[in-house]
Amino acid sequence: MIPDLREKCKARLGRIPRDVLIVVVLALVAFASFGLGYLTGEGAAAQRAVGIGIAPDIATSSARAVVASRNGATYYLPWCAGGARIRAANQRWFRTESEARARGYAPARNCDGL
Repeated sequence: MIPDLREKCKARLGRIPRDVLIVVVLALVAFASFGLGYLTGEGAAAQRAVGIGIAPDIATSSARAVVASRNGATYYLPWCAGGARIRAANQRWFRTESEARARGYAPARNCDGL
């Protein structure tokens, strides 16, 4: 049964020019890649939007707030990768960079803008 189906498929595909088959396969791969990339991007954007949370009292201040881990020695801007990875329970917020330095924290080297 399977060999019969295989032969039927070969016979039908044999009637279609090889160039047309290549173009169709490339188009299907392109559409599939675009669709998967689009779906991945939607999830990442939602995670980034939710992952950066600033304490309400600090968000209203005009100074540039920074975040540090209670167990760490460096502080980050909220949108830096290191700052976004700190769990909410371990976050320690400072209203300014000078306040974080006064508490013994140093700026993170991998956070642009510090």
